Amino acid sequence: MTRRLARLLAALYLTMAAFIGPAFAQQAQTSRPIPYPVVPSAEFLRAIEVGTRTESGSPGAAYWQQWADYTIRSLLDPGSKRVEGLVEITYHNNSPDTLSFLALHLLQNLHAEGAARGGEAEVTGGLALERVEVSGQEFGRRAGSDEAGYEVDGTILRVFPSAPVLPGTSLELGIEWHFKVPRVGAGGRMGWNSDDMIHIAYWYPQVAAYDDVVGWQIDQFLDKAEFYSTFGSYRMEIEAPVGWLVMGTGNLENPEEVLSDAVLERYRSAFGSDEVVHVVTPDDYGAGSATRLSRSGNLVWRFFADSVRDVAFSALRASNWDAARTPVGDRDGDGTTDYALINSFWRPDAPKWQHACRYAQHSIDFLSRWTGVSYPWPHVTAVEGGGIIGGGMEFPMMTLIGDYNTRSDSALYFVTAHELGHMWIPMIVNTDEVRHGWLDEGTTTFNENQARKEYFPGVNHDIPDRDSYLASAREGDDGPMMRWTGLHRPGVSGIVSYPKPATVLVALRGLLGEETFVRGFKKFFGDWAFKHPKPWDLFNTFNTVSGRDLSWFWRAWYYEDWTLDQAVADVIQEHTLATIVVEDLGLVPMPVRLTVTLESGRVLEREIPAESWLLGETKVELSIPVRSPVLRVEIDAAGAFPDIDRSNNVWERGH
Repeated sequence: MTRRLARLLAALYLTMAAFIGPAFAQQAQTSRPIPYPVVPSAEFLRAIEVGTRTESGSPGAAYWQQWADYTIRSLLDPGSKRVEGLVEITYHNNSPDTLSFLALHLLQNLHAEGAARGGEAEVTGGLALERVEVSGQEFGRRAGSDEAGYEVDGTILRVFPSAPVLPGTSLELGIEWHFKVPRVGAGGRMGWNSDDMIHIAYWYPQVAAYDDVVGWQIDQFLDKAEFYSTFGSYRMEIEAPVGWLVMGTGNLENPEEVLSDAVLERYRSAFGSDEVVHVVTPDDYGAGSATRLSRSGNLVWRFFADSVRDVAFSALRASNWDAARTPVGDRDGDGTTDYALINSFWRPDAPKWQHACRYAQHSIDFLSRWTGVSYPWPHVTAVEGGGIIGGGMEFPMMTLIGDYNTRSDSALYFVTAHELGHMWIPMIVNTDEVRHGWLDEGTTTFNENQARKEYFPGVNHDIPDRDSYLASAREGDDGPMMRWTGLHRPGVSGIVSYPKPATVLVALRGLLGEETFVRGFKKFFGDWAFKHPKPWDLFNTFNTVSGRDLSWFWRAWYYEDWTLDQAVADVIQEHTLATIVVEDLGLVPMPVRLTVTLESGRVLEREIPAESWLLGETKVELSIPVRSPVLRVEIDAAGAFPDIDRSNNVWERGH
């Protein structure tokens, strides 16, 4: 341990002692647990020490991250449901570390015989490696620990080059592979739903994330928790039979080579249209109508994507294609509005999808404004994948969503806003979904609800998630959000990843006020766009922007499974003095916001600060001088905080 790290830890411990020392004495009398300050991991503290992270929440002056350039050439055979390909990777070691091996994800190995997994999965054989090359030299499986070669451990491939990868240098990899496409794959995130639609994702050897805090993040993919990978550029070629439309992550670079003249004209017109253009309808299905013909019977679709953490694609031959543009703000600072293309692909037997393009237009427009980060890529594409997925799944520039035929019209908007919300987190703000699923899912759920409010005004769309979280908490189906995603009890992971963190962000907004919250929220997105934040970066950002040490808030809500339950125990009035007795029956300390209504009609607002509970109290008396009898007292009339029992939040005279 270095001296500076030791000093940081010592300072933290002294702060903790000063913060909770008096509280421990009080706790002996009250038996109330006191939330002690947040202590980040030792690895995060080292990152602060060396300057890649800061205590303010912003990236440090010495921040670095890895990069990979990919070229993928692949062949899709829809008949046999087989994908084969070659990926060439140039891995750039921008870190100060010497790397003895490179780690890659083989996510299709979830479907290998005997694979460890969190649920049932079709066994297809997984991803078969046909050839592995390093710097042009073919490698085999390692026979000894000192040899160059590769090792496969479940969903992780480790490649050991002949010499370590030094800081500031690059390494060339070439891997050939193939796999059979499962009917429903990667935990319901890819697959095929008929002979007319295939969605391919988690399908190629992909470099794992190596960051300044964790190093190699090579947790096994078990299908419950999601993903974490590094940014890069991708050149992707998909060869597929004529008649099959292919859309994938990245800019389609050769539309004139693959689309028929009529479809090409409509496609190009959509780039300048605010109204939905029907690029492909049932009249266009088939080779020579939707796509061009070729002597070989196949067409090659070419895409290029920059600054993305993954690529995916869909192949369809009996789906409608709608498209239109949507504003994303001023990306390049030239004072003019920029646009992205919206695509939606949907089968005619999913009629609710006729509105999907409009839903996506609004979602991308709103979220560009709401986060303060303009949508950066050329298109976003929503694909109807009923039969593969019931809800939705996100990929850079792509999302796969169920048909929603039996649900309300608004439900399709909700899931569209959610899945496209993931374009910001984790696709732009690149979080570790494997360990901290709440950071992307909960934030995206919160963002979805704000988009709902603009599209369907007059309704507080935060309430359903609050009620969902509270119902689970009352049943004991709750857990600490900072527990790694895959380690939650069955049934708990969804609550602590989606509605609970969304609800706690609403509480944070209520605590700080709209202006301060939005400023902190946008600063986090702006600072960490195209970088790799950790939860403590989020915490530190809000501490800095608010000018407050919110350790008690982070500890109580994120590290514990405590609940909030404030109650008006009594109101005692003697002449012109009213004493309001408030009890804190839960364990989460929060300010008590009182609305006091007098017989005269006057309404008073008073607040008991959270610090009262941090001293170990469970009951506080607040005296208010009044000139009229008190008729009613209510805690949190605005409904900003998730109180588990609101029936005791109100006192009324005579009741």
